[in-house]
Amino acid sequence: MAYEKEAWVPLTGLGKKVQNGDITSIDQVLASGKPIKEPEIVDTFLPDLVDEVLDINMVQRMTDSGRRVKFRAVVIVGNKDGYIGFGQGKDVQVGDAIRKAILDAKKNLIKVRRGCGSWECGCDNPHSIPMLVTGSAGSVKVTLKPAPQGIGLVTGDIGKKVLELAGIRDVWAQTRGQTRTTINYAKAIFSALKATNMIRVGGNE
Repeated sequence: MAYEKEAWVPLTGLGKKVQNGDITSIDQVLASGKPIKEPEIVDTFLPDLVDEVLDINMVQRMTDSGRRVKFRAVVIVGNKDGYIGFGQGKDVQVGDAIRKAILDAKKNLIKVRRGCGSWECGCDNPHSIPMLVTGSAGSVKVTLKPAPQGIGLVTGDIGKKVLELAGIRDVWAQTRGQTRTTINYAKAIFSALKATNMIRVGGNE
């Protein structure tokens, strides 16, 4: 038996503006500087988001009533065209942990500035990133460098998944620290992609 999805009733000012049509694009949402507290805001403008589970771990905590076990899921969402989000979720059920992580990732959505900052290429296609950027999380530090077309994603498997969902096709990546720690590695890549918005490129932007 199929259940109808409940109609979204916005609870935040940002959500109400989206539903009323005062905000008409995800770029306007992100430019507002206000936190996205309702994942439905993202669903409204980016219905084609793809989610990818990066890691699922069992976490245990001792309480007065005994040992409690939960699952922690790490998820990224993206449309492979310049938008990506990173999220985590915990629950006693794996499926619920993943769902919580997906919702969290939508609330943490960012726009990735793409371009071709490689002197070896110099094309105008947004296949890479416009400049060198760095990101860190825990002991992990990641440096992303623009790469010419055809190089591909020169990084580990987790990094490739994050970059692909962001819409980056060519990049050089250098990493330091405990890159086997999936969460920090993915977070550092996400942080570096976020940094592409910190520097203005060109004089007309």
